[in-house]
Amino acid sequence: MEQEVVQELDHEQEQQVQGQGGRQRMSLALNTQEKNLIAQFLLQQSQAGVLPRGSFTEAAKRFNIHTRTAMRIWNISKQQMDRGEPVMMKGKATGYQHKDKLMLDTEKYRKLSMLERSTIRKVASKMEVSKTAIGRFIKNNELRPHTNAVKPTLTEANKIARMKWCLAHVQPTLAEGKLLYHSLHNIVHIDEKWFYMTKTSDRYYLLPDEDEPYRSCKSKRFITKVMFMAIVCRPLIGSDGEIIFDGKIGLFPFTEQVPAQRSSKNRPKGTLETKPIQSVNKEVMTACLINQIVPTIKAKWPANASKKIYIQQDNAKPHLRVADQQFEEITSTDGFEFHLISQPANSPDTNVLDLGYFRAIQSLQDDKIATNVDDLMRNVFTSFEELSPQTLNRVFITLQSCFTAILQVQGNNSYKIPHLNKDRLHRTVGLPLQLHVEEGLVRESLEYLQLPENNTGDTYDIGPLNNALGY
Repeated sequence: MEQEVVQELDHEQEQQVQGQGGRQRMSLALNTQEKNLIAQFLLQQSQAGVLPRGSFTEAAKRFNIHTRTAMRIWNISKQQMDRGEPVMMKGKATGYQHKDKLMLDTEKYRKLSMLERSTIRKVASKMEVSKTAIGRFIKNNELRPHTNAVKPTLTEANKIARMKWCLAHVQPTLAEGKLLYHSLHNIVHIDEKWFYMTKTSDRYYLLPDEDEPYRSCKSKRFITKVMFMAIVCRPLIGSDGEIIFDGKIGLFPFTEQVPAQRSSKNRPKGTLETKPIQSVNKEVMTACLINQIVPTIKAKWPANASKKIYIQQDNAKPHLRVADQQFEEITSTDGFEFHLISQPANSPDTNVLDLGYFRAIQSLQDDKIATNVDDLMRNVFTSFEELSPQTLNRVFITLQSCFTAILQVQGNNSYKIPHLNKDRLHRTVGLPLQLHVEEGLVRESLEYLQLPENNTGDTYDIGPLNNALGY
């Protein structure tokens, strides 16, 4: 009899799983069928509605459950029989439930300032509930954790310049109500970044019996650091995924060789040591640009690529101004034509290095130990080489999505970096070379820029796009 019940329940399980088609429904059907099987076993043991002594213990051993669970199932079965209903378990056999379950007071919570919401302890104190209750609200998605980062303050002129910068990267060719961004293959992004020997605070995961690591330095305010100038452009990737050009042009440290002024246990007096240049002024930056960056670009640039190259930089004071005739005359040789362009002020999200590539290099460099400047430089160079061209290419795609997001918020930076599911695109249809932008969004942006209060000068040329759309 018991085998027949099991076979019948297995048949019902298959029908429910096929009908519902979900993993969650399958789990619920199994729990219900197990309870029905237990109820049928207890009914077989009963005599005139009374169970012999030890029936609950036997059911607990046979089905690997607690005796109280068997008791609850039997009580539910007796209630159904007393009402003249067939014995059938529905859902879970639950025990005691809190009828006075604490609910989140959303109106009171909205009155809390953001500073009063920074930790669970503060929220629990202000809401006059336990920390466990706050944790339960978070688990039930009634409260949403959020990490907030400070962004650069933008003036109205900054916002207008950001919009024009994004529109300048749109091709003036309309097709099926959409426009395409430029592929950005002839734009070289340069930027500086400080890399530190170590971090003042770090997180590790230790075994219970492991000792905590001990780290020390003479001053946390003056940790050894080196500034690097990074130069990248968009990689060239073939249709079959072959890397034609990795886009990683170079990484140049601002260091110098200085003789040791006195002897020590590590080296005698006069030994050349690598020291970071603490003051990177305009002369140092110009020498790096002309003597290192431009020759490296010429040496590594693909033969079939356009030799009209734009070097994009930020608005730091040591950088050369955009219309520097002397720079263009010195560098525009061997068939190359170089032009300096400056991204909008207070806009690190328009440079692939600040947008994500520096962060990727930093994460790799943090995994390597450095005890001196030479070790630090070696670690940064190794991390730069380890980072794949595919990662760099994806940051350029993210940059194009940021252009669209900037236009949607009219030049502001109050937007989240769009998620494009690039991993899924890479596995299925492949990563796009250029992203689309809707014609309606471009027209709205152009009309917004034509308002009298938004006419702040022609920093970036959007004339071809205006002509193509009839403005």
